[in-house]
Amino acid sequence: MQQTGIQTGLQNAVRSLWRYRGFVAGSVRREFQARYRNSMLGAAWMVLNPLAMIVVYTVIFSQLMHARLPNASSQFAYGIYLCAGLLTWGFFTEVVSRMQTVFLENGNLIKKLSFPRICLPIITVLNASLNFAIIFGLFLCFLILSGNFPGWVFFAIVPVLLIQILFSIGLGIILGVLNVFFRDIGQLFGIVLQFWFWFTPIVYTVSTLPGKIQTLLKLNPMASLILAYQGIFVSGTWPDWSSLLPVTLISLALCWFGLQLFRRHAGEMVDEL
Repeated sequence: MQQTGIQTGLQNAVRSLWRYRGFVAGSVRREFQARYRNSMLGAAWMVLNPLAMIVVYTVIFSQLMHARLPNASSQFAYGIYLCAGLLTWGFFTEVVSRMQTVFLENGNLIKKLSFPRICLPIITVLNASLNFAIIFGLFLCFLILSGNFPGWVFFAIVPVLLIQILFSIGLGIILGVLNVFFRDIGQLFGIVLQFWFWFTPIVYTVSTLPGKIQTLLKLNPMASLILAYQGIFVSGTWPDWSSLLPVTLISLALCWFGLQLFRRHAGEMVDEL
């Protein structure tokens, strides 16, 4: 019975999103245009900001600080290692941070218009995905021009990215619903993200950590995802799929719990807003 209820809920959500696909697409387009509407360079800032970050990390760390990865032959290896972690971590934080306030920020819209509320998290994810696609495209251009493109193993990022998106959506919906009733959630999670970042191997390698810390690192769902990205782009190796199984199960569990929480409290959220 429970499984049937879950399937029915998912089918209804998909039907609702399909019926309101015009609303979703229009909202994504309007938000993208509004972000750079009053700036002189417009959407060019979306290119300039990540481009500056890539140049800074590759030049400062790889050239000036002579940072090197163990057994890495390319002079840009450490810069690629950093960018692979920072870009994907940035995508994760943008999705989760925006989803935790999506119901609060759209309170007036929720009260005035009748539409499936699940559209709001999907719009947030699509906007963040659009930004990430542009930034990531620049990173790929850098890899190709510098002769560091990993080859066919590059396509391994597709399942890794899907797992990350599921994880972000599940966690984001849960935080978004809770933040409506407990406004301290947003402030608290901002602090958690700072500690979470340094508990994820983005600016350092796992091999530099003590054995006990390496064991604790396995409890971090984002660590296995970031390591998979770094392995693909730095070493050109396929991910260890068994290490991604726990985060996949956690992601599915978070999505299920988030949807249940959303369905159960959707009516109460309108009163709180």
